[in-house]
Amino acid sequence: MKSHYAALVLAALGFGASSLQAAAMPAPRLGGVHPVAAVHRAGIAGGAAVVGHLHHIVTIGSTVDPQNGDQNPYGLMIAPSTSGLLTQGDLVVCNFNDNLNIQGLGTTIVFLHPTPGASPQRFVQDGRLTGCNALATSPGDAPWAAAFTANDNPFYDSTGNLIANLAGAPLAQPWGQAFSGTKGPYGVAAFYTANAADGSIVRFGIRQNSITMKAIASGFPVNHGVPGTALAPSGLTYDASDDTLYFADGDVNAVYAFHNVSLIPPHGITVGNNGRTFSGVAGSLAEMVFHGSPLGAPISMAQLFNGNLVIGNTTNNDLIELNPARHAVVSMRNLDHHAVGALFGIAATGTSASNTQIFFNDDNDNTVKVLQP
Repeated sequence: MKSHYAALVLAALGFGASSLQAAAMPAPRLGGVHPVAAVHRAGIAGGAAVVGHLHHIVTIGSTVDPQNGDQNPYGLMIAPSTSGLLTQGDLVVCNFNDNLNIQGLGTTIVFLHPTPGASPQRFVQDGRLTGCNALATSPGDAPWAAAFTANDNPFYDSTGNLIANLAGAPLAQPWGQAFSGTKGPYGVAAFYTANAADGSIVRFGIRQNSITMKAIASGFPVNHGVPGTALAPSGLTYDASDDTLYFADGDVNAVYAFHNVSLIPPHGITVGNNGRTFSGVAGSLAEMVFHGSPLGAPISMAQLFNGNLVIGNTTNNDLIELNPARHAVVSMRNLDHHAVGALFGIAATGTSASNTQIFFNDDNDNTVKVLQP
């Protein structure tokens, strides 16, 4: 990306000159071998079950776009601050389908205040959002979208104005999005996306004068599904405490972790044996955290205050709570007893079991709901 657009992105993200200078460092190499191969995994977090303490499901409001009727909410994020159109805590949702409920033709992002009875307000409508399925943001309320059908990643400021649109290789049906504010050899910060077409993980490295798009891993299992049936790496969730990127792969019912993800170089990980083995210079930093039942074609995921992960099944609408440190399921809860395939998009807040809220999109009735104490 040209430096002009990179500067706009950095301004929207809220990075100043000092942080840029601190991050402007080359990718290190020693004797021709990338030292990431010798990096030890950080200890990942995990704690006691939380979902069992959450007893009430409350509807926040409709996610249908109030102007063109787009529906079928997929992407969900929580506004981290008050800026532009957004107030801290607002729920920001993108619609995957159009007003005729045709899969993958939605073009809108809406937002709701996180209180029951809230009404959706349009944030942006843009053809570059076609098939939007995931959202992530920096601390400055600047949404970055993964658009499956448009095959791009448009990026907006907090007022809904387009800052830039990233398209072309290595994007291949973007299917998940996460933001990392961790500085590393590849930028002051990064967004990560997964590709549904080829099972790769792509990093958008944000530098002072450019934004680079590089695949850091390839070969995760995918089912090559059309909109509405795609299963691939998704539900990207970043843990800043130990620089770990988590994601699910609904094609093989697995959860993965990339440890020290900010250090993984381009093409650093190659996946083999149907998602079970990892090679390449950074292969030691990849891990299958969990595999098999009770996971059922998960697409969405979020992290709780204690490091546990909550994962949304599309086969039965169950919410699965996983302790990644123990590689164990610690709790389960059904969120919708009606038609399967309701859970797309999860986001969580809270600092303890007593105040945790898990927000989720329910595609059966086009709403965003909350599971809470």
